[in-house]
Amino acid sequence: MRHRKAPELARLHERIARLDADSIDQLYGLEPVWEPGLAPEHLLPVEFVPVRCPYCGERLESRVDLTSDEPAYVEDCEVCCRPIEFEVERADDGALKSLRVRRLD
Repeated sequence: MRHRKAPELARLHERIARLDADSIDQLYGLEPVWEPGLAPEHLLPVEFVPVRCPYCGERLESRVDLTSDEPAYVEDCEVCCRPIEFEVERADDGALKSLRVRRLD
């Protein structure tokens, strides 16, 4: 004798089968994950960019996370410890287009 699936269970099974990575991320409020095999060859998840502190003038290497959706972030200067705002501009393919630094005062 065969058991029949309840209609609710069948509908749930269909909904789960249709989920992809993007819809799961959206459902749980997760940030996208950088997948090495799925990103374009030339695009790295992180770039190190030389910048000059707008307070003390010291040259720094800033780590820019290209997987983040945030257009700006704040990081303290390694020398004078003052907060610097970094504004990231990306190209259409996600690569780093420009990085602007400015004082917060």
